[in-house]
Amino acid sequence: MRKIAIALGLGLALVLGGCLAGPHQLRRTVDDFDQKLYVDSPIIDGILWFPIPAFYIGYWGASIGDFFLDGYHFWIEDVWANEGKGFKHIDPQGSKIVYSLMRDESKFAQVSEGGEGE
Repeated sequence: MRKIAIALGLGLALVLGGCLAGPHQLRRTVDDFDQKLYVDSPIIDGILWFPIPAFYIGYWGASIGDFFLDGYHFWIEDVWANEGKGFKHIDPQGSKIVYSLMRDESKFAQVSEGGEGE
């Protein structure tokens, strides 16, 4: 009986583990909103981080929603096609931007002029 419980637990962990992978659409949308608000009004954005924890709550709620949404994308669509989905972030519109460290031309803490949204 104990071996069956262990096998079921491992199987369930494997299946639910797929729910943690995926495009994270809701969390990244909250992140885009945070980024846009920061460009438009850094002080309001700062207030919504602390003392009003709106973004903490938003990320937490989006993570719960993404658990189910990502599970759908992973198990129903992506894993069988062996091709994951990307998430297209909004383009930055500020006069100064920092690039993702995943980009080849980026450097840590480097600020570039213009918001052409490459």
